[in-house]
This record gives sequence, structure tokens and C-alpha cells, in this order.
Amino acid sequence: MKHTAKRLASFLAGVAFATTAIAETELTVYTAVEAEDLARYAETFNQSHPDIKINWVRDSTGIITAKLLAERDNPQADVIWGLAATSLLLLKSEGMLEPYAPAGVESLDPKFVDGDNPPAWVGMDAWVASVCYNTVEAEKLGLTPPTSWKDLTDPMYAGHVIMPNPNSSGTGFLDVSSWLQLFGEEGGWEYMDALHENIARYTHSGSKPCKLAASGEIPIGISFAFRGAKSKADGAPLDIIVPSEGVGWDMEATAIVAGTANLAAAQTLVDFTVTKEANEMYNTGYAVVAYPGIAKPVEHFPEGLLDAMIDNDFEFAANNRAAILEEWQSRYDGKSEPKS
Repeated sequence: MKHTAKRLASFLAGVAFATTAIAETELTVYTAVEAEDLARYAETFNQSHPDIKINWVRDSTGIITAKLLAERDNPQADVIWGLAATSLLLLKSEGMLEPYAPAGVESLDPKFVDGDNPPAWVGMDAWVASVCYNTVEAEKLGLTPPTSWKDLTDPMYAGHVIMPNPNSSGTGFLDVSSWLQLFGEEGGWEYMDALHENIARYTHSGSKPCKLAASGEIPIGISFAFRGAKSKADGAPLDIIVPSEGVGWDMEATAIVAGTANLAAAQTLVDFTVTKEANEMYNTGYAVVAYPGIAKPVEHFPEGLLDAMIDNDFEFAANNRAAILEEWQSRYDGKSEPKS
């Protein structure tokens, strides 16, 4: 009887140890993914990997990028899951990413994969700039809809436009870097000088200008197309305008932080991020995903948007990021909303 009790106690101790071991692998994951999506990301991953717990650190693109750079000599993150490719190119140039070719990476569209072998990062999805235009509020103010970026400098829009601050928002930065590519360096800053005259304020979130337009707080929000389509599907009186000059875009991407003490678990997570299952999950929040054939049509997604995507020079954007942001800050930051 004593032997049986001992064996049972030993068995239960083993079960307890195994249960503890299963829960012991924790990953600190830095992300700029919309907060409303994070629980779904973790839940989907944990269905196949219950032994790895994700501890999210979430903020806007610019703030997460600055945090990673500040922690360069003492990294706190294990994985970056959902940060602009332009930011990851910068981190790569600083030697802060652990190259890794996740299982199945060859199935992704090549433009979503870093060119090195093994790649330093892999893409997830893309988001594309657009203008959210509240037809009801605009009509009250006697406005006519813009058809181009340059239309937004018309004095009739003074105080009626909101856009993201590029220092904190990836959407804001893709706007600014795309204008510098579309109009040239001198022309780009001249355009932003004129646009600034009409800006009511700069937000610290890329989706917020569209959300504010959807709620009627402002008639025009420079944001990204999927946010507009989602708000329109929820009943907001929005037109999603694709400016005629073309639109900037960026991709969310994933990488392992160099020096992580949890490399095996980090690799397991990155393996998951390139799967069909993960890309189907991204498609509920983004119209363009890295895995070909996965993306389904999105209700209210504007026609012609994908054709309007500029031939984005990611290297230009990454290599000149600091100088662009410093110049923008010196010119326009006076209209930025307070940081919460």
C-alpha cells in the first residue's frame, strides 16, 4: 500500500512538473498590431502550441521601433510580430535581428521576404494609404471630395483634415516617405508645408484619423484603406478615396530579436507566422497578405487601390528614416496631439 501511495505521489509530482514545464516558456513579443487583434493572434497560435505563452508589448510603430533601438544593448523582446518592414530594415542594419528561415517560407510571395539567406525578417500583410471622407459631415460644411493628394491643400479643407504623426505611426511614416518619392525631396516638403496649413491635428495612431472621420468628428482622415472599409461596413457614411498620384504602403513583418534566451520557442512562433492558418487570420484585418491565394475580397475595399500602390523604395524609407522624422518634427510637430 505504501509503495502504491509513493508511486501515486511520484506520478502526481511528475504531472505537476510537466504542467509547470508546459507553461514555463514565455515569449515577450513586441508588436504594433491593432490591439483588438492580439487576443485572436495568441489564441490561434496557442491552439497548436499551448506550451508557449505570449506576453504582448503593444504600441504604435514609431514607439515600438524607438523602444527596440533604446534597448539595443539590453534586449527585452524575444520576437517582433507585426511591425513595419521599414522599421525591421532599420533594425537589421543595426545587427539587432536573428536571421532565420521559417519552415514554409518558400510558399510566401517573395516580395514579403527579406532578400538575405537566411532572411532577417518575413512579411505578414500589407496596409495601404487612403483617405476616409465623411460624406455627411463634408456636405454640412459645403466641401467637395478630393481626388488627389494635392487637392487636400485647397484652402476649403482648412481645419478639416487629420493625419497620423510619422514619428509614432507607421501609417504616418508611409505617407510622408511616399510623398517624398512621388513629388521629390523638395516637392515633397513643399507639399507637406501646404497640407500642414489644413491639418487640424496629427494623431499618434494610424487608424485614428479614419475612426474620427467615421464618427463624424472630422470630415477627412488620412489613414489606411482597410480601416475605412471596416468602418464603412459598420455603417459609417464614408467614401474611401484613392488619390490619383498613387498611394504609399508598407508591410507588417516578423523577426527574432538577436540574443533571445528563448530561441527555440521564438523559432516555433515565427514558423507559425508564415503558415496558411496565420495568413487566413491576418486576412480578417488586412486585404493583402503574404501567402498567395489566401486573401479574400474585402467588402467596401476601394477599387483600383492595389494598382495605385507605388513602387515603394523600402531601402530609401529605412535608410533616411531618422533624417525624415527629424525634419518633419521640426516643421509640423506643433499640431500633434498630446501623447497619452
